[in-house]
Amino acid sequence: MSDNISDTTGTTDSGDVLHDAFFALHHGLPRQGPGSDTTTRHLLSLAGPLPERPRVLDLGCGPGRSALLLAAEAGAEVTAVDLHEPFLAELRRTAAARGLDARIHTLRADMGALEELPDGSFDLVWAESSAWVIGFDRALAEWRRLLAPGGTLVLTECVWTTEEPGDPTRAFWEEHYRLRTVAGNAAAAVGAGFHVLGTYLQPEGDWDAYYGPLAAHADAADLSVPGMAEAVAGARAEIALRREQGGDYGYAGFVLRSVDPRWRTRTETAADVPRVREINAAAFPTPDEAGLVDALRADREAWLPGLSYVAEAPDGTVAAYALITRCRVDGVPAAALAPVAVAPAYQRTGAGQAVVRAVLDAARLRGERLVLVLGHPEYYPRFGFVRASEYGIRPTFEVPDEAMMALDLDGSGAVTRGTISYPSAFGV
Repeated sequence: MSDNISDTTGTTDSGDVLHDAFFALHHGLPRQGPGSDTTTRHLLSLAGPLPERPRVLDLGCGPGRSALLLAAEAGAEVTAVDLHEPFLAELRRTAAARGLDARIHTLRADMGALEELPDGSFDLVWAESSAWVIGFDRALAEWRRLLAPGGTLVLTECVWTTEEPGDPTRAFWEEHYRLRTVAGNAAAAVGAGFHVLGTYLQPEGDWDAYYGPLAAHADAADLSVPGMAEAVAGARAEIALRREQGGDYGYAGFVLRSVDPRWRTRTETAADVPRVREINAAAFPTPDEAGLVDALRADREAWLPGLSYVAEAPDGTVAAYALITRCRVDGVPAAALAPVAVAPAYQRTGAGQAVVRAVLDAARLRGERLVLVLGHPEYYPRFGFVRASEYGIRPTFEVPDEAMMALDLDGSGAVTRGTISYPSAFGV
C-alpha cells in the first residue's frame, strides 16, 4: 500500500535489491494503494469550496492518478511529490499527453523532509495511501504548517473496522503498522489542532482496484530477479489477509481543516450561563431561544454533557454559542444542533463557524452518528449538512425541505430513516 517505499527503507540506492524488486513489481500499476477516482472525487467534495485555482500539494503521488484528477477537475496547480523518480517521470508524460503539464509540477523529495516548502503555501494538501509512510500523527504535525489559512488536509489511512480484530489480522498489523479506528484517528486529528470536516470508509472496490492488478503482476513476476521472490511473497500475504480477514480493517479518508487560531473554543462552564443567555437573547428577535437553552439544560433526557460549546474572542469574552442535544429519528437516538448564536458584535467574523465546528467535533468524538439542524440552507452546508430528506428523514411539522438538514458524522450513510422527535422544550 505504498506510494513512497523509499521513505520506509531509508534509501534510494538502486543496489537495494528489495527496493528495486518492490518497484519493479509495482511498475505500471494504475494505483499504488486502495482507491478510485470516485473516492478521490468524494473526498474532494467533502473539502468544500476551493479557490478558483487552488494550490495543491500531492504527497506520495506515485504515478499521479490523484494529481491528474485534481488538476483536470478542480483546476488545481499541483505540486506532486514522490521519492521514486520513475513515478514522477510517468506522471510528467501522462500530464503532457492530457495537456495538463502546465498545471502539474513534480518534485522528487521525502514527504518527511519538506523544509524547502514554505509555510502556508497550499490550499489543499493531499495524501492518498501514503501518510502511513511517516505515520498518521507525524503527518498531522508536520503537514499542518503547509496549509494556507482555511486550507484543507485530505489523507487516507488503513483503520480497524472492528473493536475485536482476529488474531491473524492483529498479528500482521502489529508487525507492520499501528492501526486505529476511524474514531481514534479523528480524535488524534482534533488533538493536533484540526476540525474534522468528514470521514469516509472506502468501499471494497477500492481494494480490488489495487490488489487485482497487483496480483496479476505477482503471477507474472520473474522470481529469478534478485529480491523479487520476497516482494511477491509480501504482496501475496497482504492480498490473502485481505481476502480472509478483510472485515477487520479497511481504508478510510479523513478531510481536515486547521482550527481558526482567532477563536478559542471549549465546553460551557457554569460561569458562562449568564453570558450564554445574554448572547441567545441578543442574537434572536425574541427571548425564546434563551429560554429554550435553559429548558434543555433542565431536561436530563435531552441534555448531552460536553456538547454545550462556546467560542471566546481574543480578550476572553464569550462571543458565540452552539448546543447539541438528544433527539430521535423513529425512536433511534440522534442529535439536534440548536441553537447557534453569535453576539452581535462578533457576527460575520468566523466565531459562529468556529463554535459549530468545535461542537460537531465533540459530537463525533462522543460517538454520535447523526446530527440534524433546522436552519439557513445557505449556511449549514459548509459544515457538510445536506437535506434531511435525502436520508428519508422528515420533521413532524411543515418546513421548507432545504431548511431541514442532516449530517452523517461517520460518512457511512447508515442512518435511520423516519420522523424526527424533538425534546419537549422545542414545543414541536
